[in-house]
Amino acid sequence: MRTALAALEEAYARRGAPPAASKARTGGRTAVVGYVGADMPVELLTAAGVRAFRLTGDPGSGSALGDRYLGRGVDPVARSVLARLLAGSFGELDRIVVSRDCEASLRLFYALRELCRVEPGSGLPEAYLVDILHLPHRTTARYNRRRIGEFAARLEAWTGRPLDLAGAVAAHDVRRRLLAAAAELRRAVPARLTGRQFLAVANAVLPVDEHVALLERLLVEADQLPEHAGRRVFLSGSDHDTPHVYEAIESEGLVIVGEDHSFGGPFVNEPVGAGGLDALAERYHHGGPTAHRGTAGERAARAAAAVRHCGAELFVAYCRAGDEAPAWDFPAQRAALDIPAVLLEHQDYGRADLAALRKEHPCPT
Repeated sequence: MRTALAALEEAYARRGAPPAASKARTGGRTAVVGYVGADMPVELLTAAGVRAFRLTGDPGSGSALGDRYLGRGVDPVARSVLARLLAGSFGELDRIVVSRDCEASLRLFYALRELCRVEPGSGLPEAYLVDILHLPHRTTARYNRRRIGEFAARLEAWTGRPLDLAGAVAAHDVRRRLLAAAAELRRAVPARLTGRQFLAVANAVLPVDEHVALLERLLVEADQLPEHAGRRVFLSGSDHDTPHVYEAIESEGLVIVGEDHSFGGPFVNEPVGAGGLDALAERYHHGGPTAHRGTAGERAARAAAAVRHCGAELFVAYCRAGDEAPAWDFPAQRAALDIPAVLLEHQDYGRADLAALRKEHPCPT
């Protein structure tokens, strides 16, 4: 029988494709929804019973089609996602849902909406924006609650049935708890998971119930996992929707034991619990100080606490060309840390120029 880690890695290799239809569902076609952005209230997608998956780019396939509509100044991940949508790489989608987690996601939504309007033959489905804001104000909280409610109502209209919100929230709370436990495996000394393996564990393309079952098995099998020695790294900065940069960094004899981007461990581990849409809106209002919406001071304090928690020995800030916001935080982060810090700036999508890293950490021979 294959291990849980092998099954999770196999499911991660299917990123950019919808999860299989639930075995429990019978009759009719299940709607397929692709989504973009870290602020997506995924509990609502699960509650609607759709097959939902996060759209990812592909550094190796080019982005010419996306560049045509977004321009080359936009984060290349958004351009790649648009190019793949226009090429039909994600299969048949019924809807696309975009969260406003950063400017690139918002630009992608506007491009999708306009393409549907002026080029109906493009084959793109309807795009919908979930506009969650993060200002620390009561008016922002009310705004977010309205947007969450509108999205819930739209999902009910799309599927023609009421949402099972309580069941979905409970399932995602369990998954968050198990992912937090899995993250502790690579914080062990020595680590029991590499950073690349944790990406697979966290982003396996599976229905929530199947993901939970494999995470439970992974924790049961933890004692059988090999140990991974190497200098321990905390990775900050741009999102990583593919494993390429993790693989490049860990090939230098390093082990990534923590990160602060949205494809890594969850920013907030506390359960949503009861409270319905109000509790869900509250969670996404306070989703954590990402590079695109947190202050430099908040990001620095968060980085220092996370570095201590995972026992990192080296801090690496990776900033992709077209995604400059993370680099603005680096001086404050470096000042808050008591370990060496390296900035990898203006990096090509899916690649890592490690010259600056090698000065701090020469590759072992």
